[in-house]
Amino acid sequence: MLDINLIRENPDLVRTALKNRQMESTSVDDILRLDEKRRTLLTQVEQLKAERNTVSKEIGKLKDAAEREKKIAAMREVGDKIAALDKEVTDVEAELTSLTSALPNIPDERTPVGASEEENIVLRTVGQLPEFGFEPKAHWDLGPALGVIDFERGTRITGSRFYVLSGTGARLQRALISFMLDLHTHSGQGYTEKYLPFMVKYDTVYGAGQLPKFADNLYKDHEEELYFVPTAEVPLTGLHMGEILDEAKLPLMYTAYTPCFRREKMSAGRDVRGIKRGHQFDKVEMYIYAKPEESDVMHEKMLKDAEAVCVALGLTYRVKLLCTADIGFGATMTYDLEVWAPGCNEWLEVSSVSNDRDFQARRANIKYRPADGGKARFVHTLNGSGLALPRTLIAVMENYQQADGSIVVPDVLRPWMGNVDVIK
Repeated sequence: MLDINLIRENPDLVRTALKNRQMESTSVDDILRLDEKRRTLLTQVEQLKAERNTVSKEIGKLKDAAEREKKIAAMREVGDKIAALDKEVTDVEAELTSLTSALPNIPDERTPVGASEEENIVLRTVGQLPEFGFEPKAHWDLGPALGVIDFERGTRITGSRFYVLSGTGARLQRALISFMLDLHTHSGQGYTEKYLPFMVKYDTVYGAGQLPKFADNLYKDHEEELYFVPTAEVPLTGLHMGEILDEAKLPLMYTAYTPCFRREKMSAGRDVRGIKRGHQFDKVEMYIYAKPEESDVMHEKMLKDAEAVCVALGLTYRVKLLCTADIGFGATMTYDLEVWAPGCNEWLEVSSVSNDRDFQARRANIKYRPADGGKARFVHTLNGSGLALPRTLIAVMENYQQADGSIVVPDVLRPWMGNVDVIK
């Protein structure tokens, strides 16, 4: 959430940010109007309360019963006015909160201005596109032929966009998750693993910036008012919701695996084949709570840590800097990692590494106490996939396929595969 003082004092900055994100900026005027109305109402309430306090003291000193009763009656009217104004303040504040909650974060000045994802910038490509002495197959052909991906039974169990992984396919998915968690926690990267609830309450989803904007994309238990997590970023934000952290403990660096659930609206003709996009998927997440002056450094660290997964798996990948039209709702600056899938013949996004600065911290009320004992300040939060499945699984299958249709298991995954070296 944006600081109301920023909107009040620099509305043109917010309007420009919305314009650069390809969004309407009329809500800024509504916010300023409501903010002014709220402050006017609060002033009126304070004046009436001051009047009531003064007169109440006078009433206690009056000896004339008629005069005392007259002032008491007048104060009853003042009390009714205060109650009416308090209700009006509550209504205005609710409307103001609704509007400010819908405002995205301000893009960093280093985020390129662009009108669509086509204007994202490729910063670098690491590795060479693999060459095969045969026509590489896509995972939607490789998987069923090996008996490791079952589309038919996934659809039978649930519906379209669901699938079943079997045998060494299921084990390969599990191996990737275990490998990535161990890389983030035991290779010097410094993350602490968390096992998190897969369902969270409204306040947690709101604090992470997923509500109210993405309400239509979330799966919800309406009876219990709980939401299935769209990403581990949400419960990782909620870990310290409402807390004041010690500066000495920052940065706090967490990693977690969760299944993720999203009611994504998938357009016909886009990602319709295979397992690239679905309503349920797995992901290993990285999350950092940092001091404001350290968040840029942590952003680069998180990108490096995500890249380390691609390097260890021997995947060709590229790093993109997202433009203003493509960064996430809460992000100020985002790097995307895309791995090459030779069977699909395309780059697949496996990670978005974002610096949200104090946007989530304001919504979730997460602060830290400076070591010098000064006023508590909002932390900065950063998040990134490390990495997302099943696209990483797709990349491994398609890059390590052999002419006979088998798949060589990357060396780093074999300890989690029972030393199976080839899927055939």
